[in-house]
Amino acid sequence: MDTPLIQFEKLSFSYPDSEPVIKDATFSVNKGAFVLIRGESGIGKSTLLRLLCRLEEPTSGLIKLDNTPISDIDPPLLRRKISYLQQTATLVQGTVRDNLLLAFSFKINSHLPRPSDKQLQVLLKEFFLDGVKLEKHAADLSVGQKQRLCLIRSTLLEPSIFLLDEPTSALDQKNADIVFKMIEKLNWEYGVTVFMITHNGFETQMQGIKLLEIKNMEIKFT
Repeated sequence: MDTPLIQFEKLSFSYPDSEPVIKDATFSVNKGAFVLIRGESGIGKSTLLRLLCRLEEPTSGLIKLDNTPISDIDPPLLRRKISYLQQTATLVQGTVRDNLLLAFSFKINSHLPRPSDKQLQVLLKEFFLDGVKLEKHAADLSVGQKQRLCLIRSTLLEPSIFLLDEPTSALDQKNADIVFKMIEKLNWEYGVTVFMITHNGFETQMQGIKLLEIKNMEIKFT
């Protein structure tokens, strides 16, 4: 029997002076799962992702990663294991190379081997950015290129979990399809567990997609 990678145990969350967004959620997700999160706007989908990477803390209950409460894991270490990609690409001033290597400038990652320019160029090609030079200013990239750059950057620390919050909402269909294909590849080829929120025409031939629905403060697989 597979051991769950992520476990929610009677988890509840509410913002100050408001009704609960999530109430008594209990479920588990195995390693390598692809979880598609659905629900109406404002129902708590993004909150769920933020709880997973400790950008929010639960009002009550527990989230466990590999059977360890995530509250016992230092946030920088947790965010090496769990990568969070938001709707809008977040880049720093500088070149494509500067942005790809950003995480390696942090103290907690300073001991990790940095990928070479050759390795970075291979990744750019895999993500259909082979025409983009490492010396190019990241600010000059298109919206779709910026989002793909953020996705590549997220892979470099080899996280076990990707949290994707509407990663293609600002993209046209062509760029959205490229991003979706790369997310699928990370899941089925590299075994990364994926939690994704999207309304942008996601279609797949993949088997075993789990649909997680949030409705009336409850979270359940459908």
